[in-house]
Amino acid sequence: MSTRRLVVDPGHPDLAAILEAADVLRGGGLVAFPTETVYGLGARVTDEAAVRRIFAAKGRPEGKPLIVHVSRREQVSRVARDVPPAARALMARFFPGPLTLVLPRRPEIPDAVTAGGDTVAVRMPDHPVAQALIEALGEPVAAPSANRSGARSATTPEEVLDDLDGRIELVLDAGPAPLRQPSTVLDLTVEPARVLRQGAVPADALRRHVPIA
Repeated sequence: MSTRRLVVDPGHPDLAAILEAADVLRGGGLVAFPTETVYGLGARVTDEAAVRRIFAAKGRPEGKPLIVHVSRREQVSRVARDVPPAARALMARFFPGPLTLVLPRRPEIPDAVTAGGDTVAVRMPDHPVAQALIEALGEPVAAPSANRSGARSATTPEEVLDDLDGRIELVLDAGPAPLRQPSTVLDLTVEPARVLRQGAVPADALRRHVPIA
């Protein structure tokens, strides 16, 4: 497989490039795209075969769930069966942004996305290219970081290609990811909520909105 690289303006991405990337996703392909944190490796969330290709491309153990990316807050209910008031308060403050919320999963979300668990991790990236891609596709995108499993998260298109050239269809090159650190992951299916991964949003900022263990 030959991996294509499309250079796009990070602030005003070219519509033709975004539509091409969305078509790749619709066809079951994998697209690496920038977020404000790191580069993600995306597949249509409802395409289980494409999602499983993410694991093969990364060499990722299948028991590890993926983060689902949305472009609008209302899309969260398409992957989560319950969005509690605490989640809505956090979304109002931190979406879009580097916060991932773990919520009860809708049954139609493939097991490959959630590792067969009852929860799903969702976030809304604060990057014009990521938002434009998800909007053009018309549905959420499942996407871990765009690097081989065990390697440092890719924050530039060059790092993506170093790991995944020949393993995926397309890289949307918008230069370096601005934050260069992962999102904070907060589990809202337990009380009090629990930080599963400390990232760009500090726990103290979250505690202003929800009790955290």
